This record gives sequence, C-alpha cells and structure tokens, in this order.
Amino acid sequence: MQTKQHSILLSLALLAALILSACTAAAPAAAPTAVPQATAAPTSSVKIGLVTDVGRVNDRSFNQSAWEGVVQAATALGLQEGDGYKYIETQDSKDYADNIQQFIDADFNVIVTVGFALGEATIAAAKANPEIYFIGVDQFQGETLPNLTGLVFYEDRSGFLAGALAAQLSKTGTIASVLGTDLVPPVVAFGQGFELGAKYINPNIQVISTYHPGEISQAFTDPEWGAATAKQALDQGADVIFGAGGITGNGALQEVATAPGAGTDVFCIGVDTDQWETLPAAHPCLVSSAMKLITPAVVELINTYSADSKMTAGNYFGGAGLAPFHDFDAKIPQEVKDKLKEIATALESGSLATGYGQ
Repeated sequence: MQTKQHSILLSLALLAALILSACTAAAPAAAPTAVPQATAAPTSSVKIGLVTDVGRVNDRSFNQSAWEGVVQAATALGLQEGDGYKYIETQDSKDYADNIQQFIDADFNVIVTVGFALGEATIAAAKANPEIYFIGVDQFQGETLPNLTGLVFYEDRSGFLAGALAAQLSKTGTIASVLGTDLVPPVVAFGQGFELGAKYINPNIQVISTYHPGEISQAFTDPEWGAATAKQALDQGADVIFGAGGITGNGALQEVATAPGAGTDVFCIGVDTDQWETLPAAHPCLVSSAMKLITPAVVELINTYSADSKMTAGNYFGGAGLAPFHDFDAKIPQEVKDKLKEIATALESGSLATGYGQ
C-alpha cells in the first residue's frame, strides 16, 4: 500500500513539473525498494529533529530541501517549531554523533540526518536506539535495519538529462561541471551522469569536470572556489556550466550569472532542488536544475511513520528529473524539449541506461 501511495505522490509531483515546463523532461521516480517493517513507538507526540551536513540549513540546495520536507510534514501534524521539530546545523564533521545524540537525549522520535558523510553516525545511533526512526538522506543502506531508511536517488539520471540539455544548448562544443568532492558517491553520480548525457547527444563534446580538492567539510561550503572554477571554465570556452556542490556549486552558478552573455550565450544548470525558487541570483543564466525530489520524499516517509506507526526499512528511492525552464521556456527549441522527454521516458522504462558505474 505504501509503495502505491508513494508512486502516486511522486507521479503527481513530476507531472506538475512537466506541465509547468511545457514538456520539460523529468525522470520519474523508480518504485521504492523499501517496505514497512517494524512497528514503532506510538506517534501521538511525534518530535522531528534534523541534523545538517556541514553547511547551513538555508544553503538553497541540499540541506534546505530536507529541512523543507520536515517543516511541511511537521506543519501538517500540527507540531510547533522548537518543541515539536527543530534542526541542528553541523559546524564540524566530528560533531555528527554528538548532534544526533542531542535529539536522542531530548526524546525526539524521528531523526533526519542529511548527507552521505553522516552515514556511519546514523547507523550507530539507529542500532543503539531501535525505538527511534531514522531517515538518512543520501545514505545507501548495505545492511537493512528495521528503524533506518536510506533515502536515495538516481542522481545519474537527472545528471544525464542535465548533460543532454547542456549539449543541445552549447554552441562552442564545450561545457563544464563544478562539483563537490568525489568522496561523496551522489556527487560523482551527478558529475558522471552529466558527462554521459552530454556525450549521448554529442560524442565529440568537451566536458570539463572539476571536483573540489578539499575534504568533505570544505567541499560544499566554498563559493569562492566554485566561482573561480566556473570563471576558468568560461575562459576555456564553456558556455553551459553545471554546479553540483551545495554552496560551492551556488558560487559557480552566480559567477555564470554575472558573465557577459548570461542567458543568451552562456547558461547554467542547478542541482538538488529547483534552484530557480531558491537562488534568485542565478536567474540570469539558470535554464534548469538537475533535481532529486528530497522534500516530498521526506514528507512521505514522515507521514508513513506518523499515520501507521511503522518504520520504513532499507533503501527508499525518491524521484529525480529536470526542473522547469521557467523564464527560459520560450527560448528552448521544441526539438530540445522533445528529445529530453524521449530520454526521460526511456530512462524510466529501462530501455536506456545512463552507463553510470559500468
């Protein structure tokens, strides 16, 4: 039943995106692999805590999308911010376990941890506290625990669509991606998916892919590096730049937005959420975003727990696809829209594989 509800909700969300974008391609979510398992403690007094990865809850990208899911679910449940739901921003990676423990000690019974890097700390906390429900965003679960959901996405698919869009928009034959660390698998999936999608359209296209050289604690909070890397790519002839790295990626998008020819000769593509809604400074160049639908997936998982007193074990795949074109819709040729829709349909059906991991 939960699988059916999840599929319906995600299908509606993606259908809305397609309508708004006038046939913008979007890769609908795969059917979730998770199934309801162990019965949780009574949820008449649900308390939801969220621990961010290193960065801010208002990063206009990854952390913010997860927090918005918590806020939506909590509001529907009538919870008050503070006592009923709250967040802790992680300042240093060594604080992951301590930040989770703060919520455990305060009797929160739903804890959302955001990011691959929190995976080990989340698993340890889930094993030690079987009565608490944990949701680990971007944390693939190799071992199934009855009280832990790994909320994961097909980033390679949305990256593939972004690359296919970039290759069709490019006039110079050179595009680029400015990425967070390659220590995080979802970032690699975005980056490689982008390159594979571009080469699917044009095998001869040049793709400049640059990962942040620092540790995880630095890689997503360095907008200056993101801007400098984007400028270097522009100087090398790139005319479409994909920014995938939290605040670091935002720096890249904002750099492109201020470049000569932004919106006519050079474009940018955002990540994680529809960054048209979260990063207005990128509007001059932001043609779309490679989304993973974090917010509705977080809402769905919390709703399942609160309504049925059940935890969802294993890995749960959320939706992925392209955001609407917004103000650029009229500038995108119909043949480009049709091609993206064709690719999205083929990815969903399995008749086309991105090639990621092969």
